[in-house]
Amino acid sequence: MSIQVLQNYAEGKWVNAAASGETLYNAINGDPIYTASSEGLDFGSMMEYARKVGSPALRKLSFQQRGLMLKALAMYLNDRKDYFYTISALTGATKADSWVDIEGGIGNLFTYASMRRQFPDASFYVDGEAAKLSKENTFIGHHIMVPKEGVAIHINAFNFPVWGMLEKIAVNLFAGVPAIVKPATATSFLTEVVFKEIIASNILPEGALQLICGSARGILDYVESQDVVTFTGSAETGKKLKAHPRLIEEAVPFNMEADSLNACVLGLDVVPGSATFDIFIKEVVREMTTKAGQKCTAIRRVIVPANVLEEVHIALGKRLASTIIGDPSVEGVRMGPLAGQAQREEVREKVAQLAKVQSIIVGSLDQFEVKGADKNKGAFFAPIVFLNEQPFQNIACHDIEAFGPVTTLMPYSTNDEAIQLVKMGKGSLVCSIITEDNEIAKEFVLGAATMHGRILILNAECAKESTGHGSPMPQLVHGGPGRAGGGEEMGGKRGVLHYLHRTAIQGSPTMITAVTNVYQQGALQKETDIHPFKKHFEDLEIGETLVTAKHTITDADIVNFANVSGDHFYAHVDVTSLDGTIFEGRVAHGYYILSKAAGMFVDAKKGPVLLNYGIDECRFTKPVYPGTTIGVKLTVKEKIGQEKKSAEDIAKGIVKWLVEVYDQTNETVAIITILTMVKMKQQ
Repeated sequence: MSIQVLQNYAEGKWVNAAASGETLYNAINGDPIYTASSEGLDFGSMMEYARKVGSPALRKLSFQQRGLMLKALAMYLNDRKDYFYTISALTGATKADSWVDIEGGIGNLFTYASMRRQFPDASFYVDGEAAKLSKENTFIGHHIMVPKEGVAIHINAFNFPVWGMLEKIAVNLFAGVPAIVKPATATSFLTEVVFKEIIASNILPEGALQLICGSARGILDYVESQDVVTFTGSAETGKKLKAHPRLIEEAVPFNMEADSLNACVLGLDVVPGSATFDIFIKEVVREMTTKAGQKCTAIRRVIVPANVLEEVHIALGKRLASTIIGDPSVEGVRMGPLAGQAQREEVREKVAQLAKVQSIIVGSLDQFEVKGADKNKGAFFAPIVFLNEQPFQNIACHDIEAFGPVTTLMPYSTNDEAIQLVKMGKGSLVCSIITEDNEIAKEFVLGAATMHGRILILNAECAKESTGHGSPMPQLVHGGPGRAGGGEEMGGKRGVLHYLHRTAIQGSPTMITAVTNVYQQGALQKETDIHPFKKHFEDLEIGETLVTAKHTITDADIVNFANVSGDHFYAHVDVTSLDGTIFEGRVAHGYYILSKAAGMFVDAKKGPVLLNYGIDECRFTKPVYPGTTIGVKLTVKEKIGQEKKSAEDIAKGIVKWLVEVYDQTNETVAIITILTMVKMKQQ
């Protein structure tokens, strides 16, 4: 393969880099394959381009439109993934390693595309509930969250060239913020291949993404207060970037996800030879050998009960001995090389430091076989297990991380000792405990939680479907305290909020309704002559209200509902059992009030309303006794359009309705938010 020059993508065009840039190598045979440089790029101009072109284009889209944009991009990349696998092999990744990187990254796009169902059909987000700020409710407060007007700068690590990019841009693009992606140069050739397909798709608006394959030194000099910087990599580098004067001066959010000394604990209840013990051994070995241990979540410390230390040693040794190292394209190879010679030398240095205070009991720096390749030309490294019999005294394993297939085995005697040991890592992305004992798990989780971003409790019940110790999921936060950087990314909706600015707004309920597009209680209501169930989705207005006729509750209503529903709770049917309760007499079922309210506001004839979609909130705020007269106000609270899943699908949207049930004194007895699916006129 001839040496190719990687391109950068800046200000809407591909920019040819200097041929004299940094040389990148094939991790398997050491051959030079690419060069990368950022010479000639104007970082300040790139930042301005993102702010002035990308930001307005993304901000004007609704969450629904951004979600569909991500879905289209995920499908586009998924159709082209075979070529990505070919390039990924040059990084030393096996097919399984590449699957995590490539399809895991695309999966993040799909996940955040589906997140649109949790957001409004608007370009901004209404956060939480309204705050009542006055006695008569004529003055209220609320919070809205709008996309920041800056750019996200993503500085990524070398170990996941695809996932590292896609898991981050999925979040900022969905939030409505453009990004400049800076992959680690060593493996940026794989990022560039995927990025080229993203641009070729023409799915994203102009200015949404830019790429720097070479050095980005100096880019932080141009950040402003609306920007966001994310970093994944070593804690040492992260701390230097975090202290950049410009970040401090402009108060720029800096999210750091640093490598950490993650741990796996074998519970005191687990017996050697059991299925749970086998799960533990399999999990440790998998996390040591996946990506050749080059994972920020890899298990660096294996903490086991002192009485099974030898059995764990033997079991790990046997399983690791069967791991075939070599060229990932060769049949039977289960672990490829490290990402490059520089990484190999760095890991060797860290192993040498650890070896000063603890002993290697599995593996060797030099004595190992490689299949289908020359181990000296490639960046191959055998799995190594250290033994530290005094982990409270010899603490190097809690401070030094060898970023490869290296871990330290250590003993503990009590659950409290296990908790102390995992916390000695001074902050980790993840730890796991393998146990079948609920009490052991609970005590461990509550004791270890403050120093971990995620804790996996693994046993036979969930092992088959578990995604494992080392797999951050887009629905859950990924990050950790202390050494792990103190940041968070992904986490479903939580991740999106990092790219939004929260603003408190105050005013009348009517004005806050107008701003938020969500009806606020007490706002002006609009009555029309046409029943709202006869209107199509487009014709319904926020605040449009139906005021129903009234109904007086009778004893017969309550008895009949009890017989129909089967709900014979004493407060509804036995007036002799009410002493010592809050009730003055027989009380109507809350669900009868809800059902009766529906009967009062529903229009029975066929119309645009397709179905009842569910209930978001329901509160019964005042007892309803026989003789009480109730009425209902049905108000359009919020509207969320839905996309058509096929040409034959019906165009429709979800309408949220505020249902207020009140009595003859005008007091609210029940308040409910219901959802209906409503047909659109335009098909």
